Amino acid sequence: MATYLNLSYLYLLLLVLPLSLLALLALIVRPRTVKIPIKNRHVFITGGSSGIGLALAHRAVSEGARVSILARSLDKLEEAKNYIRLSTGVDVAIFPADVRDFESLKKAVTEAGPIDVLVVNQGVFFPEELEKQELSEVNFMIDVNLIGSFNMIKAALPVMKNRKDSGPASIALMSSQAGQVGIYGYTAYSASKFGLRGLAEALQQEVIAYNIHVSLIFPPDTETPGLAEENKRRPQLTSVIAASSGVMKADEVAKKALDGIKCGAFFVPCNFEGMLLTVATAGLSPQRSFSMAFVEVVAAGLIRLVALCFQWNWYGSIEKWHAQKKLKEDTGHHLGKFKLFSLQELQLATDVYKGILEDGSLAAIERLKNKDTPGEDFQFQKVIVMLCMAVHPNLLKLHGLWITPTERLLVYPYMANDSVASRLKDRPPSQPSLDWKVRKRIALGSAKGLSYLHEN
Repeated sequence: MATYLNLSYLYLLLLVLPLSLLALLALIVRPRTVKIPIKNRHVFITGGSSGIGLALAHRAVSEGARVSILARSLDKLEEAKNYIRLSTGVDVAIFPADVRDFESLKKAVTEAGPIDVLVVNQGVFFPEELEKQELSEVNFMIDVNLIGSFNMIKAALPVMKNRKDSGPASIALMSSQAGQVGIYGYTAYSASKFGLRGLAEALQQEVIAYNIHVSLIFPPDTETPGLAEENKRRPQLTSVIAASSGVMKADEVAKKALDGIKCGAFFVPCNFEGMLLTVATAGLSPQRSFSMAFVEVVAAGLIRLVALCFQWNWYGSIEKWHAQKKLKEDTGHHLGKFKLFSLQELQLATDVYKGILEDGSLAAIERLKNKDTPGEDFQFQKVIVMLCMAVHPNLLKLHGLWITPTERLLVYPYMANDSVASRLKDRPPSQPSLDWKVRKRIALGSAKGLSYLHEN
């Protein structure tokens, strides 16, 4: 009976604790939940001529909003306007301006009229390691992504505060998952996007009294016109790490962003990985949803563990990449005219030891695989150096090699047993074959010669 009562108390406690926490969070979360309508309201979008901005404009128009888009290129703005007109039958207002020019932004805002929803979406991205990147690119990213956001918000705030519509308004900033966690090759870009969080948190406190609600949107890599160009110069390690969050379509990001804006969410993740990042980096940020606050409180420890697993994977990838790079560089000093085969070429072989290469020639493949053997990398490099120094073209030659942190493959021309004589260049048929006795004399003579050289 006592055991039954103890279990009952335990079950009751397990039920009461979460409910008590939910009740507490419902009382303390700030700002309060809000719904921000889009229909029949003015939505102003920077960077609205392409990518996520254009997708947002299209969705807002489809939901009945009056939309204005701003970008640097008038030609691209005209193309965007025509695209939206053809697909929706509605015209949008266009404003050519550079977000780095505060006066041109003030002029555009004045012409556009009172703004209910401001989406600060412009952004530029040049992935590269900081040491290699030109300072002009660093400054350009900071100026457009961060300073440009300050300029746009500062230009729009007076008209947003003085709007006649008493309904809730929104200022949404388009950040990035690189604004939640630093990524290799994103040094300057991450800095420009991390800055938006500080801007958003402080701004929310400044404008809440005017019924203006701030959202910070975190898209992953997105299929936009600029992504293909970015990928051309993206460091290899950046692709390895950033690939863990996948790529989304611009319209998918636009839908997530607009849904987040309409419910007044401060953090707006766009996929599952983004949600994990949002929970992991919640910190002292505002949270309107008490249910989401519950997830943040309860899952914080587990999410931290997941985050550490991601870091383990990323730093492991970095270590392996640098080890492979160093091995190639060290080996490359002694390679001469050897070819560096690709794995795909070697996989054409029918088995590990004998196969047919792409050009039809037979190959013998020597495979060394034991990354835990002490000095194995050095031993492999030593083999390469000895081959480069000692191999004679009339005897045995090395076709090439393939290297990874765990694989060492050497590729030779294939020779059947007792066929060493076939490797002698231009050997006339009249000469006697290299039988066992002849080969033994050659081997003993070579050994004596090497012994003499070693001793002297």
